[in-house]
Order: sequence, then C-alpha cells, then structure tokens
Amino acid sequence: MKRDSRNALIAAAWILLIFGIGGYFLPKVILAVGDYSTIAAGAVAALFVLAFFMVFWLRGRYQRRHGR
Repeated sequence: MKRDSRNALIAAAWILLIFGIGGYFLPKVILAVGDYSTIAAGAVAALFVLAFFMVFWLRGRYQRRHGR
C-alpha cells in the first residue's frame, strides 16, 4: 500500500470513528436540547449532518490544492 493511500485510509477511519461516536450520542443530545427548544434540536441534528459532509469536502479541497 502506498503512503498516500495509507494516510487517506487512516484519516477516513478517524473521521468515521469520531462521527460514529458522535452519532451514537446524538439522540441523547437532541432529546436534551429538545427539552429546551425543538428548533434548536433540529439545528443540532442538521449541523451534525452538515459537519460530516463538510469535513470530507474540505479534505477533498485540500487534496486538490496540494496536488494529491
């Protein structure tokens, strides 16, 4: 396995692990925030999903700029 492929695999694994743990606790967080405001709970869920895609978008953008 090439060094770049290995680094990409490690980075993707970390990102998925972090978001997997976050997704595991997300329902409890949403319910806790939902007691305060349902709109805020929806915003938390939307931000979680957007953050997941934003990380991969930023990583792809970084790789395009640096010729990888």
